[in-house]
Amino acid sequence: MIIKNNKDEFASYLTDAANFKGAAEAVYFPESEDDIFKLLEMSRAKKTPVTISAARTSLTGSAIPQNGIILSMEKLNKILKIDAERKKVWLQPGVTLADLHEALAERKLFYPPDPTERNCTIGGTAATNASGAKTFKYGATRAFVDSLKIILSSGRKIFIERGKIFADNGKITIPILSGGNLEIVLPDYQMPPVKNAAGYFVKKNMDAIDLFIGSEGTLGVITEIVLRVIDFPEEIVSGVVFFQNERDAFSFVEEAREQSYLSREKKTASEIDALALEFFDSGSLKFLSEDFPNIPPEAEAAVWFEQDVKLSERENITEKWFEAIELNNGDAENSWIAMSLKEREKFKNFRHAVSVKVNEYVASKGLRKVGTDAAVPDGKMRKYFYESKKIIVESGIKFIVYGHIGNSHFHFNMLPENEKEFSAAKEIYAKLCDLAVKMGGTISAEHGIGKLKRDYFLKMCGEKAIRQMAELKKQFDPFLILNPGNIFEKKYLIQI
Repeated sequence: MIIKNNKDEFASYLTDAANFKGAAEAVYFPESEDDIFKLLEMSRAKKTPVTISAARTSLTGSAIPQNGIILSMEKLNKILKIDAERKKVWLQPGVTLADLHEALAERKLFYPPDPTERNCTIGGTAATNASGAKTFKYGATRAFVDSLKIILSSGRKIFIERGKIFADNGKITIPILSGGNLEIVLPDYQMPPVKNAAGYFVKKNMDAIDLFIGSEGTLGVITEIVLRVIDFPEEIVSGVVFFQNERDAFSFVEEAREQSYLSREKKTASEIDALALEFFDSGSLKFLSEDFPNIPPEAEAAVWFEQDVKLSERENITEKWFEAIELNNGDAENSWIAMSLKEREKFKNFRHAVSVKVNEYVASKGLRKVGTDAAVPDGKMRKYFYESKKIIVESGIKFIVYGHIGNSHFHFNMLPENEKEFSAAKEIYAKLCDLAVKMGGTISAEHGIGKLKRDYFLKMCGEKAIRQMAELKKQFDPFLILNPGNIFEKKYLIQI
């Protein structure tokens, strides 16, 4: 096992994509499960906090320690097996999303979850239940995880396979591989009925595996993952549609969304059924105009859509999208429709470029990112957007809005120029979180809580639920050494 204890050698492990900064004594790079077992044994004995690190693409500080040591999973990066017939992949947690996609493409297979950062690791995406644009049709990472191997802080190992262990009357019994069981009492809080990545997943009669997906490394160390994959689409219809006002863009999305839901209900392949529906406001378009000069200068909004189709349906589906564009006053003449794989990749880069540019802007100012991750019920989408926009406009702080509008999920990104504006932006962020919760939504639809959003999460679910979550952690991690500070503050573990 490689160890780095010279801080000059591991400075990059002490900051993430949100420019959140931390501190640690050393970084350990295990190359086997046995290395992890020994590291946890040492940490238990010394009561040393262990922060599990993947690719540090997080926007919440979840992989950044405040003290103790870092357990980097990057050496455990092998794709162990691909079963094309059963459509399953066995891999180690350090495999990157980009490497997985490349390996699957060779076998004409596809893994739908698509976070913006392609260099994220599969272990990191499982730990945060990461999602992306295709969540609108396929759901987040949770929907594709079939089994997990996990080492607990005690050194005990568990293996959880989807569909094998379920909650019963608020409890779950999990077998330990060396013998015996873990008897787990579950929290009873209610999760919002929207796309959500805030806190531990809890549901009546839930599958045990879902406790660990999105647990942000606080319950155990994932050492092996089995994913479900699908056949690579025969063809993908893709386009970026420009609008001269936001309301027409919303109308276009609402129509496409309803048609998609109806197509899934009827199980038809000959109608609109979007993979992705992504929104960009005028500020986002101006932000991108230098890199994409063919953005129409009068555009006030844009929507990127994709749909996977059978080759025989491509022309028919494309025509239906054009009908929706024209019906909702889209700029059909200047909109972009991909006619090749190269053009589809360009559109995907268009979507991903905006978040990258925001991160670069924030870093250039020496500030942390202040961007919402809220989602609300579909019926509240417009109301949430306009009320949030009004709050920011009145502040005078520059901002842009983009996000997964198919899931009524927006990223309002404030662009403060200095510390004073940064402080004001954080106050606005709190107001937008409160507004989302008031409307029945969540403060975090895909990024998780980490260390940056704990106070907002506390307001969202209440202290009783936080204490229940802390109690859940103690049942898996009685030594309280794994990813301390994620989801809730340490004081809730001590005061129970």
